[in-house]
Amino acid sequence: MGELLVDFITSLDGYASGDGWPGFWGLEGPEYLAWLGEQPEVTYLMGANTYRLMSGFAAGQVPDGQAEFRPEEEESVDGLTKARKVVFSSTLEEPLTWANSTLVRGDAVEAVRELKETEPGLLSTIGSLSLARSLLRAGLVDRFRVGMFPVITGATGAERIYDGYPDVALDMTEHRTFDDRIQLVEYRPRVLDHPPLHAGQ
Repeated sequence: MGELLVDFITSLDGYASGDGWPGFWGLEGPEYLAWLGEQPEVTYLMGANTYRLMSGFAAGQVPDGQAEFRPEEEESVDGLTKARKVVFSSTLEEPLTWANSTLVRGDAVEAVRELKETEPGLLSTIGSLSLARSLLRAGLVDRFRVGMFPVITGATGAERIYDGYPDVALDMTEHRTFDDRIQLVEYRPRVLDHPPLHAGQ
């Protein structure tokens, strides 16, 4: 039986990225990068938009405003290229050009449910906010992990992560600090039918 992790990297105010900011908001440190390099083998799950963005990076496209990738960004993209990836899309065409990528056109929730039931190991979303939200709503998420970087991108933040989410109770299973500034928290999520004060109504 597989395990599903939803894994986000966010600003303190819950944005996935910010216009004019580099990857990791330029705030990654040696402890955090070393931890990233120690992560177990994983199958990444993503939608079409994330695939287009990340495969573009793998092909050498540099984010707007940057002249070139920083070494830690290159290493991150190289790691993704080597990993197995499952891409859910009705618009992308086969064959996918990014190495180790498989296209799935059917229902993502049912496909991930089958992957969990038939394959051992860790599945993890990357980006793909709507996919992560759908998997959480379906009760398929075993672990919910957030790396919070010490920056508020209220003026420039892009991709608000939690918009459209159901109410979710989170039981903490891990927490740690990297480089005296990056907070990692991991939880077991439980989707709620209603908030606690409405339980008797």
